[in-house]
Amino acid sequence: MPTQTAAQRRAAAKQAYNAYIAACPSRQLLATLGDKWVALVLVALGSGGARYADLARHIAGVSQKMLTQTLRVLERDGLVRRKVTAAVPVRVDYALTPLGRSLLPVVAKIKSWAETHMDRVLLARAEHDAKRPAQ
Repeated sequence: MPTQTAAQRRAAAKQAYNAYIAACPSRQLLATLGDKWVALVLVALGSGGARYADLARHIAGVSQKMLTQTLRVLERDGLVRRKVTAAVPVRVDYALTPLGRSLLPVVAKIKSWAETHMDRVLLARAEHDAKRPAQ
């Protein structure tokens, strides 16, 4: 194997995860991050740890199944830490990991953008739908 400069190693590493390549594992991560429940859970945990029931109350409309699946995926990806405390009943707390915290500003900004621009999006949808013939 030939010796590489630091710049060559950085370029190779950058190319290694290219989401435009079909087999790139970063596509799976992008799919995960694109899930609405993922964004809401991350932002909800941004102000500190929370118990499962707290998250379920805070995120209106999320089913028990979806919240459980979302937390498991985030834990597997290293974005959320699950801490079980032996007590009666057992206490389970969720918190962002340092990796999850590094993602929080991006996700929070997208959530904020959606809330700020929703009126314009709804208007654009209505205008678009008005131009299309009825089906």
